[in-house]
Amino acid sequence: MADFINTLYSWLWSTPMIVFCIAAGVIFTLMTKFAQVRLIGDMIKQMFRGKSSKSGISSFQALSLALSGRVGTGNIAGVATAIAYGGPGAVFWMWLIAFFGAATAYVESTLGQIYKEKVDGEYRGGPAYYIEKGLNRRWAGMIFGVAGLLAMAVLMPGVQSNAISAGFDNAFSISPWITGIFLAVLLGVIIIGGVKRIANVAQLVVPFMALGYILVALVIIFMNIEAVPGVFKLIFTSAFGADQLFGGILGSAIAWGVKRGIYSNEAGQGTGPHAASAAEVSHPAKQGLVQAFSIYIDTLLVCSATAFMILFTGSYNVYESDQSTLIVNNIGDSVEVGTAYTQMAVDSQLPGFGSPFVAIALFFFAFTTIMAYYYIAESNVVYLFKGRNLKIPMMILKIAMIAATFYGTVRTSTLAWTLGDIGLGFMVWTNLIGLVFLYKPAIQALKDYEEQKKQGLDPEYNSTKLGVKNADFWEDGYKKEEEAV
Repeated sequence: MADFINTLYSWLWSTPMIVFCIAAGVIFTLMTKFAQVRLIGDMIKQMFRGKSSKSGISSFQALSLALSGRVGTGNIAGVATAIAYGGPGAVFWMWLIAFFGAATAYVESTLGQIYKEKVDGEYRGGPAYYIEKGLNRRWAGMIFGVAGLLAMAVLMPGVQSNAISAGFDNAFSISPWITGIFLAVLLGVIIIGGVKRIANVAQLVVPFMALGYILVALVIIFMNIEAVPGVFKLIFTSAFGADQLFGGILGSAIAWGVKRGIYSNEAGQGTGPHAASAAEVSHPAKQGLVQAFSIYIDTLLVCSATAFMILFTGSYNVYESDQSTLIVNNIGDSVEVGTAYTQMAVDSQLPGFGSPFVAIALFFFAFTTIMAYYYIAESNVVYLFKGRNLKIPMMILKIAMIAATFYGTVRTSTLAWTLGDIGLGFMVWTNLIGLVFLYKPAIQALKDYEEQKKQGLDPEYNSTKLGVKNADFWEDGYKKEEEAV
């Protein structure tokens, strides 16, 4: 079984995957004329303009919901893993995939809005919806629906809960079983309330947790301000194999940087469009731009905060591509790769504060990600069982999600990450293949949005006017919903 899992993992995360992700981001960047740079001011403005309605959530809530999925254990344990197996240069490749990934995030999230539906009084959408409607093939949408459901409900929650468990065990010596029970109960209470409760929790927790984490990172950077030039030089020389020490693992730097970058910011993965589709906006491009900015928040701010804390303090080891032979041994080979690197980095500068702080930060990061996973899985259940009674499928989903979360706290971290990467790989492949065939309406929407802005209008979308088929929600233009009380 272990051999099968490792073989499947190697197929999904082979060189073609890395090339595909970067190529898609570069192509979408060119097609949008570098919208992730040109329209950065618009991105920030749109975050606070869309209001929630009876059917949808606000732009900021959708951003927070998407960020709760993006900002997770990948921002702490994932960055540490990338540095351990790819060297400091992996950080540069994470930045690069975030820059180009912002364009991919715009395209997929805009498509989510264009092809969204109203189901039982709530907006629903995502790759399964736009793949079916854009290609006019139900079976194609079902491939992503099944992949997304399995990944979000079964394979990936364990990565997040495992990181929480490890952090609590290191910091407070809390048994993984106790952590597992606590997470299961808390998750059950929140997911019963549906998307509105999940979004309300996310908009309160996500900004608080991200700002607090970045603030601690800034303190550590200022405490080591003289090391700034050296760390940046190390990152860039390692990224291109110019550093003699890390030249032999250039391929690992690229692979781990891209892989952990995608895992963290989720651009192209197909998760962001679910949250984007739930937003109440007058034009799909508005939410597409908001979701593009979420990539910057995740990788350029939160991931960079982790990387700088680890590199400034030297709290890391680097391994050969066999993942066992040490190239750099700063902290001894008894320290487990992952969360412990970040805890050690904070503790080295703020003694006694590191382990508890990182454990608590990781709890908020990872638990909100599990919440987002549930919403994504729920949206795919709604898609797969369209027109049928959802009571039993939803109950099974809740039980499966809670069980997977609990199980993740007590299994090994290596198995948790491998299974999570397999789930992620299936989603990335199916979503990116879909985007290759479906990107045109998203590019057209951006052009329409910018033309209306030039005319001094608040852009409104009309799929009939633009000739976009199967975008039923927008057929007669934007129909404003009554604002939520």
